[in-house]
Amino acid sequence: MSTGAIGAIGQQGQQNPTGHDVFEDLDLDAFIKLLVVELSNQDPMEPMDNSQILQQISQIREITSNDRLSETLESVKLGQNMATAAGLIGQTIIALSNNAERVIGQVDRVSIEYGVPKLHVGEYAIDMRNVAGILADGEQAIDETEAEDALVSEEEADSLPPEDEVSDEGS
Repeated sequence: MSTGAIGAIGQQGQQNPTGHDVFEDLDLDAFIKLLVVELSNQDPMEPMDNSQILQQISQIREITSNDRLSETLESVKLGQNMATAAGLIGQTIIALSNNAERVIGQVDRVSIEYGVPKLHVGEYAIDMRNVAGILADGEQAIDETEAEDALVSEEEADSLPPEDEVSDEGS
């Protein structure tokens, strides 16, 4: 009679119809309860090997350790993002709002919404990933028409020599 049900958890998690591993959400308390039930219901003529029990306890510790590490890394990530966001207070940024509007303004405060740092520019709360640029003191944002004028037209680009024909003036 096989009593390695818990050992099978680590080797092949059973999946429900959605494809989600049902043992993935098994916490330490549930795992211990399952182990106790398994030990109490095992065949006395073929008891579970001590090495199997030790292996399962080792797996419990590894899972717990990985969970703690993940939580710690998330905390470090949030702290780093908050430090970066706080460093932008008083800086002028170019960003996109949640409505994809272009926002140019000075960051006046930082908040956390659902674990994500938000930069506040006037009435807008902006995700840090939506920041397109940070302007230096006194620098003005280029509007779209100036940006278009600054681009080289296709005709001008065609009249420029190829890069491999341009020689270094210093050599």
